[in-house]
Amino acid sequence: MQVPASKTQHAIVSQEEWLSARKQLLLKEKEVTRVYDKLRAERLALPWTAITKEYVFDSMDGKMSLADLFDGRSQLIIQHFMLGPDWEEGCVGCSFNADHAQPALLHLNNHDVSYVAVSRAPVEKIEAFKKRMGWVFPWVSSLNNDFNFDFHVSFRPEDVVDGQVYYNYNMQPYGGDEASGKSIFYKEQDGRLFHTYSTFGRGDENHITTYMMLDISPKGRNEGERSNLTSWVRHHDKYNAGGYVNEQGRYVPEKTNDSCCHKEEQKHE
Repeated sequence: MQVPASKTQHAIVSQEEWLSARKQLLLKEKEVTRVYDKLRAERLALPWTAITKEYVFDSMDGKMSLADLFDGRSQLIIQHFMLGPDWEEGCVGCSFNADHAQPALLHLNNHDVSYVAVSRAPVEKIEAFKKRMGWVFPWVSSLNNDFNFDFHVSFRPEDVVDGQVYYNYNMQPYGGDEASGKSIFYKEQDGRLFHTYSTFGRGDENHITTYMMLDISPKGRNEGERSNLTSWVRHHDKYNAGGYVNEQGRYVPEKTNDSCCHKEEQKHE
C-alpha cells in the first residue's frame, strides 16, 4: 500500500528506516543527558555568598524577613515575578512559569524546599491577581526594600546606562522596569543565610513542563516569527480572548497600530 506524502514535508519511510534514525537520535539524547548530569553537579558545587543585608517584605500576614520566607525549611526558591507597583496584572511569562510551579509545591515542600514569589507591586495588587489566577503559593511584596534592585530584576532610572541595564550577568538592552528570574537561598541551622544560585532570561525554561512536552510534539514549540512565548502564551484565563502580549510580557486586550506583534523581539539567551 502506498503511503500518502506528508503535508509537513517530512520524509515518510519504512518502520526499519524510522527505527534506525530514532536510534541515532537516541545516542545524541543520551549524550545530552550525560552532559546535563555533569552540569547539575557543577551547579551544586558553586560557591555561596552570605546574605548580610536585612530584607523585610510585606505580606497579608504582616512584615516578613528573608529568613521567614523559608517557612521552617532549609532551601528557598524565589521567583522574581514581574508585577510592578503600577501594574494591574502580572507578566504573562512569569504567570506561565508560576502555573507550573503551583502543582510542584507539595513535592517541593516535602523535600525541604520552599517556593515564594516576590514582586514590587503592593500586597493588595498581588493578592487580587493571585486570587484571580487561583494560586496558593506564598507571594510577598518587595516594594519597600531593595531586594529586586540588588538582584538585578528591577531597574531605577539611574540603572540605565546608554540604553542598557545589568541583567543576566551582562549588560542588556533596557526593556522595562521589571525583569524575571529565579534566585535560590540556603539557611543554616544557626540562622545564617546564603545566596547559592540565580538564573535569568531563558535560564529557567526547563522548569516549564509545557515546553518539555512541546519539544517532543510534531510541531515543537511552533512560536512563530517572534520565537518566544509572547507569540502564543496568555494568562490561563485569557486564551481565546484576543489581544496580544507586548515586549515587556504584559497582556494588552486590543491590538493597536503599534502592536509589538509587528515588531521583531529580542530573545535573551
